[in-house]
Amino acid sequence: MTTRGDEDPATGHARTLLRAATRYSGTRCVALCLVSTAATGAGLLLPAALGRALDLLLAQAPATRWVLYCAGLVLLLALLDAAQTVLTGTVDARSTAWLRRRLTGHVLGVGPRAAARFGSGDLVARLVGNAAEAGTTPAARAALLAALAGPVGGVVALGLIDWRLTAVFLAGAPVLTLLLRAVSRGTSESAARYQQAQGRIAAALAEAVEGVRTVRAAGTEDKETARVLRPLPDLSRAGHRMWQVQGRAAAQAVAVAPLLHLGVVAVAGVLLTRDRLSVGDVLAASRYAVLATGVGVLVGRLAGLARARAAARRLGEVRAEPATGFGVRRLPDGPGRLELRGVTARRGGRTVLDGVDLVVPGGTTLAVVGPSGAGKSLLAALAGRLADPDAGEVLLDGVPLRDLPHADLRRAVGYAFARPALLGGTVEQAIGLGLPAPSPARVREAAHTALADDFVRRLPDGYDTAVADAPRSGGESQRLGLARAFAHGGRLLILDDALSSLDTVTERHITDALLGDGPGGTRLLVAHRSATAACADAVAWLDDGRVRAVGRHEELWRLAAYRAAFGEGPDSASTGASAEGGVPA
Repeated sequence: MTTRGDEDPATGHARTLLRAATRYSGTRCVALCLVSTAATGAGLLLPAALGRALDLLLAQAPATRWVLYCAGLVLLLALLDAAQTVLTGTVDARSTAWLRRRLTGHVLGVGPRAAARFGSGDLVARLVGNAAEAGTTPAARAALLAALAGPVGGVVALGLIDWRLTAVFLAGAPVLTLLLRAVSRGTSESAARYQQAQGRIAAALAEAVEGVRTVRAAGTEDKETARVLRPLPDLSRAGHRMWQVQGRAAAQAVAVAPLLHLGVVAVAGVLLTRDRLSVGDVLAASRYAVLATGVGVLVGRLAGLARARAAARRLGEVRAEPATGFGVRRLPDGPGRLELRGVTARRGGRTVLDGVDLVVPGGTTLAVVGPSGAGKSLLAALAGRLADPDAGEVLLDGVPLRDLPHADLRRAVGYAFARPALLGGTVEQAIGLGLPAPSPARVREAAHTALADDFVRRLPDGYDTAVADAPRSGGESQRLGLARAFAHGGRLLILDDALSSLDTVTERHITDALLGDGPGGTRLLVAHRSATAACADAVAWLDDGRVRAVGRHEELWRLAAYRAAFGEGPDSASTGASAEGGVPA
C-alpha cells in the first residue's frame, strides 16, 4: 500500500479501507449517485415548469400540459427519494458489514497484541460504533455529487434566466465557501476527540464488567463507576464542540442564505417591473435561489463525512497493527521436539524473558515453574506461537515456527488455558472447536480423559446442551478446556496453568492420563503445584526471566529457592516425599 508523504500509517490504512468498502458496493454506489443526480435534475426542472405553467395560467392560455409536467416531476421526485433512501440504507449496511468482517479478521490475525495495545473494550467500540460511522462514507460520497449539483445547478439556472441574478448571488458565494470549509475542519477535530473518549469509556467498562465480582466483593461500586465515567467530561466537551461548530455554521447559513435569496428576488422584482422577466420567471428565480443557497444540505453532508473520516482513522489504527505472518515450509515427521534459542521477549517496556535457551525432547513432558511474573505464561505463548519473541527463535522438530503455514502450526500445537473461552453453540461443538470434522466418539473420548464426561452427561441435554445454558464451576470449565486440547491432539500439547482450578485428586488423575494413555506427543505444562511438577519428566525453573535450572523435580527440591517457587518454606525439604506423593526429596 502506498500512502501520501504527509500521512501517518493509520490515515493511509483508513483511506485504503474506505476505497475497498466503496468498491465492495460499487454497483449500488453508482446507482445511488445516478438516482441522487436524477432527483437533483428533477428538482432543478420543477421551478422552470412551475414558472412556465404560471405564466400560461396568467395569460389564460392552455396550461394543462405544463401542469401535468409539474405533477409528473413531483411524482418522480417522490419515487427517486424513496429509491435514494433504500439505496443509502443498503450501501451503509453493506459497507459497515464489510468493514466489520475485515477488521475482525485482522484483529484475530494480529492475535493478543491487538487487545494488549488497544484494550478489549476499545476494540469493541471501534469494530461496532466506529465501523458503523465509517460505513456511511461510500453512500455519503455517492450522494455528495448530487448535493453539490443542487447549488451549482441553481446558480446556472439563475444565469439562464438573467445574468444579473447570478451576479447578485455570486457576490456572497465566498462567504458560503469559507463557511463550508470551517465546518469540515472543526467537525473532524472534535469528532476525533469524541470517538477517542468513547473508546476510553468502553475500555474501562469492559474491565469493570470482567471484574464485577471483585468490585462487588470489595464494595467499590461507586469508585469503579467514577473510574469508568472519568472520560465523560472530555466526551461532553468534544460533543459540545462538534455541535457548536455545526450550530454556528447553521446560524451563519441562516444569516447569509436569506440575504442572498432576498437579493436575488429583489433584482428579479426590479427586472419584472421593467418587463425583462415574467411572473413565472420570478417564481422560478426564487426557487433556484433557494436551491443555490442550499448550505444546510452541504453542511450536513460535510459534517457526516468528517465524522466518518475520524471513525475510519480509528479503524486505520487497528489495521496498521501488522498481522502475524506465516511461512510455507512443511513440518517434517518428528516426535515434537521443542527448542527455544536465545529467546527474549519484552512486554510494556520490561524484559520478561531474557535470552532463554530450552530444549524439550520429543515425547517428553516438561513442567515450567517459577514465581509470579517469571514469564511462564509468556513462554507458553511463545512455544505455540501465540506470540512472537523480540529476539531469538522457537523451533518445532527443527523448523522455526515463523516458517510454518498457519494450518500446519495449529494442527501441530494444542492448547489448554487456566480460563478457557468455550466457543461454539453446544458443549460438543466447544470441545470439537478447531477440528476439521469432529466425530462424537472423539469428543466423548477426550471428555472422558479430562474427567468431564460425567458432569456433561448430567447436563439437561448432555453434549447437545448450549454452552450458555450449561452451569459449571471453574474446575468444570477447565476440564472442558482440557477436553478440547485432548481432542485436538497434535505433536505438542501446551497446558498454561490449565489445572489450577482442579482439586488435587482430579488433577492427579488427569496428570496420570497425560503421562499414561492420554494424548501422545510432547507436553509443556505451566505448573503452580509441586505435585504436578513431580510427575513431569523434567522441570524448567524460571526466575527473573531466565532459566535458572532444568532437571528432575526431586533433584531441584533440595534447593530452598526452588521450594519457595511453590510457596514452600525453607524447612520443607524433609517433607518433600509426602508432599510429592512418595517422591524422595
